[in-house]
Amino acid sequence: MKKTIRIGTRDSELALWQAHTVQKKLTDLGYETEIIAVKSTGDLILDKPLYELGITGIFTKTLDVAMLKGEVDIAVHSMKDVPTTLPNGFIQAAVLERANVYDILVHKGNLDFLESKGTIASGSLRRKAQWLHKYPTHTVEDLRGNVNTRLQKLKDNTWNGAIFAAAGLERINLKPDTYINLDWMIPAPAQGAMLVVAMESDIFSQEALSHLNHTETEICTHIERQFLKTLEGGCTAPIGALAKVYDETIHFEGVLHSLDGKENYTIKKSCNFEDYKSFGKDCAQEILNNGGRFLMEKLRTALKVK
Repeated sequence: MKKTIRIGTRDSELALWQAHTVQKKLTDLGYETEIIAVKSTGDLILDKPLYELGITGIFTKTLDVAMLKGEVDIAVHSMKDVPTTLPNGFIQAAVLERANVYDILVHKGNLDFLESKGTIASGSLRRKAQWLHKYPTHTVEDLRGNVNTRLQKLKDNTWNGAIFAAAGLERINLKPDTYINLDWMIPAPAQGAMLVVAMESDIFSQEALSHLNHTETEICTHIERQFLKTLEGGCTAPIGALAKVYDETIHFEGVLHSLDGKENYTIKKSCNFEDYKSFGKDCAQEILNNGGRFLMEKLRTALKVK
C-alpha cells in the first residue's frame, strides 16, 4: 500500500515548525506527505483564561475532529497540550526526542523587581502557582495566544516579564537575550516533547511513525502523564512533573500546588527501567494519600472541573 500521509497541525508558527519537522523525517524515510493546517478553538478565543473555557484538550479537539472526518491521517502536537486519555480509536504513534524541558522568564532588561514587588504574565496555572510560591509579593496576569502573540503582548504591556517554555522559543528562533532560566520551576508533564497521533485502524501511518519514536522520551513522558492522570488534573491544573534518566536510572520530581502557590505537595523518587510502567501512578498516589486528595477536591471546585 502506498499513500500520501496528510499531516494535521495548528496554524501557528510553532505548530507548523513541528509539523514540518515530522514531515522532513517522514520524507527522508521515503514517505509522501502533505501538511494541512487548521485553527483550534484555543487559538481563536484569547480573551479568557484556559481554565474558564472548561474544555480539556482545547488545542487538540479541532485536529481530533479532522482525523475522525478523514481530512487528515496524523496530527502533530506539543505533547503537554494533549489530554492524558486519547479519544477512542486514536493511538500515540510516536514521541519525538525531547527538546529543552524548562521554562524561562523573558524580561525587559531589569531584574530589580525580583527583590521587591513585580508583575509577570502567564496563562498557565502551574507557572502562576509556582511563581507565587517563590515570589508571594508578586502579581501574575493572564497571558494567552501563540508564542508570537504573547511576546508582542509582553512588549505592549507594563509587565516586568512573562514565562515561556524554552523549547517553543528555541524552535522558531525567537528566544531573546533578555531571559533567565527557571530551572527551579517544575515543567508541565511532557513539556518539550512532540507527540504524533494516528488512527488505530491506520496501520500504514503507524508503521511510518514507528521510525520516529524516541524510547527514552516516550518512557519519561509516560511517567509524567501517568502522574498527571492519576492526580485527575486536566492540562490546566497546577501540576508539574519531570522524569529524567541518569546512569540507567529514572529520576522523577512531581508537584501539586494550590492556585495561590501557598500549599504544595512534592515528591522526588527514582526507579529502574523495569519498574517504570506504574511509577508515575505510584508517585501520584503517594501525594494523594499525604493530603493531595483534599487539595485536588478544592481545585476541582475552584476550576469547575467535573
